[in-house]
Amino acid sequence: MNIAFIDSVHPVLMQRLTAVGHRCIDHSGSDRARLMEALADVHGIVVRGRIMLDAELLQRAPALRFIARAGAGMENIDKAYCTAHGIKLINSPEGNRTAVAEHALGMLLGLMNHLRRADAEVRAGLWKRKENTGFELDGRTVGLIGFGRMGSAFADKLRGFAVRILAHDKYITGFGNERIIEAPLEQVLAESDVISLHLPLTEETVHFADAAFFARLGKPVWFLNTARGPLVDTSALLDALDAGRVRGAGLDVLEFEERSLLGLRSGNEATLQRLFAEPRVLLSPHIAGLTEESYFKLADVLGDKILSEFPDA
Repeated sequence: MNIAFIDSVHPVLMQRLTAVGHRCIDHSGSDRARLMEALADVHGIVVRGRIMLDAELLQRAPALRFIARAGAGMENIDKAYCTAHGIKLINSPEGNRTAVAEHALGMLLGLMNHLRRADAEVRAGLWKRKENTGFELDGRTVGLIGFGRMGSAFADKLRGFAVRILAHDKYITGFGNERIIEAPLEQVLAESDVISLHLPLTEETVHFADAAFFARLGKPVWFLNTARGPLVDTSALLDALDAGRVRGAGLDVLEFEERSLLGLRSGNEATLQRLFAEPRVLLSPHIAGLTEESYFKLADVLGDKILSEFPDA
């Protein structure tokens, strides 16, 4: 089969596919216009987030049999078109679940212990011990919204802390055990000290965390989002910080990211200025799932899945 690599992934994937006879074509430098002319005889596509695979583009690939996403989110792919045309969708959330979970935990501990502020103050010659007194995670209630690959990985990373875990997932049940309590959303909002989002981006989840969401919190929380930026209404989060409903927020993703996930859209400067000026928010540029290890694992997991479906050329 001819397999087009629209984005750069670890070379192990191309090596594994080539070894069994597939022909891999590097299109990681091709723009959308060039891709429109290059997919006529392509049977598979490997993608990350750079290009939107909408119906207009997919129609140019009449022989297409699968799309493999190196990562978890599939929002840059027209899933309805793929279903209608028998195109198999493959992703690899197993590859970066550990990275995302560790990043979320790092953000949480950094927020609870004022590490960014303390670091900046020491560098400025200030030695404020009492003002930077932190909080312990032990004994807290952590609420997880979404309990798929990422949510469950974060729960695993919390194993070493004496925390109570409430987990809510609209579509998954039966995962509760001696450590994890399956809970309705209202209980998660009412009882949690920490809330972490682990949801996919769909029409249903855009602005999942809005003003009404934060108004339903039972106590001030530390809030984390390492999933997708549009899950959170940024203005509502900032209002919740000002109102004392949120103690601090760790955001690896922002509402105003480009669809390619490679930068921020223009036109939201006022909200972004307010966000960037907020010292209680810890930010990173959509890198929770990016580690040296996950770069390999994302591609290797895709190799396993592609070859299980298409073992030879």
